[in-house]
Amino acid sequence: MNVELTGKRVLITGGTTGVGAATAALLAGEGCRVFICGRDPKRLAATISSVQADGGEIGGVATDLATIEGIQKLFSAADEWLGAPDIVVLNAGLGQNGELTDLTHEQCREVINVNLLSYISCALESINRMRGAGGHIVMIGSMSAEVFDEKAAVYVASKCGVRGFAYSLRKDVNPIGISVSLIEPGSIGTDMVDETLEQQREMQDQMRMLSADDIARSIAFVVSQPKRCDVIKMQVRPHLQIV
Repeated sequence: MNVELTGKRVLITGGTTGVGAATAALLAGEGCRVFICGRDPKRLAATISSVQADGGEIGGVATDLATIEGIQKLFSAADEWLGAPDIVVLNAGLGQNGELTDLTHEQCREVINVNLLSYISCALESINRMRGAGGHIVMIGSMSAEVFDEKAAVYVASKCGVRGFAYSLRKDVNPIGISVSLIEPGSIGTDMVDETLEQQREMQDQMRMLSADDIARSIAFVVSQPKRCDVIKMQVRPHLQIV
């Protein structure tokens, strides 16, 4: 009953590592035409090369979504290579650990700019391109918006903002044929956590941490539902993570 993904045009922010890279690989493998972005040109090139080696169709651009200029650069490049997207996965994110008073004003603003304001700006640009044709915007939030982790106040604020933004935006754009879904993962083994790769694998084997591939599969499930079905929110946590 799931919708065929072949030929869908997909834009993924934060697509060079972790969940974004895993999602790019999975959706490209399903026949989607995928465009990604990230800050690091070397990681961008590596991800594109890896997906292409498996036969996937993928392009991308290195840009900084903490700035309006970076967002404009993304959509200018995506317009040229991809065209109007059918699916947009808003996934770019920065972690933040430590007491608020250990951070500078600039560090706080960068987390908010990337984790929340880039979602708002990228959604705005996406809706302008989807209008009249419909589409699907998937936002990657965090279970931090539910449990309010300590020593992560700015990060939690950004993810609570994403939750509220997704819920409200859905009411605005559903009447014009655009779906909005929010996925809130628990602990994931990516470069945003403190654990080493070996520790991450051990925790995943113990069912105390998710892999990036787990969330990629969740995203694929959400965007492949029939048009009449909206998955509004999905929370995915490791089996033994108590939240």
